[in-house]
Amino acid sequence: MQFEHEMILCIVNAGFSEAVMDVAKEIGARGGTVISARGTAAKDAERIFQITIQPEKEIVLILVPSKIRDDILHAIYKSVGLNTPGQGIAFALPVDSVVGLQET
Repeated sequence: MQFEHEMILCIVNAGFSEAVMDVAKEIGARGGTVISARGTAAKDAERIFQITIQPEKEIVLILVPSKIRDDILHAIYKSVGLNTPGQGIAFALPVDSVVGLQET
């Protein structure tokens, strides 16, 4: 099944959601929604991955046309991925129906 839209979800350290949206908009995203969150990673994860885990997070939800999903995911990874201060992870989920979008 081919989907016209996908939902990109990106979890970053607090303060990095604007960087996520900046790179997504450069590729063609029109907007997104930011949700404040708190991470629950165990202290063992800090030792294993050799990173400091900041508990305050932001989740960025971006609905995009499927054809630009990969470009946005790669741009997010380069800008705020795990090896950056944003320590972000991103993934996409298919969306089978959408209402309320205005075509431009």
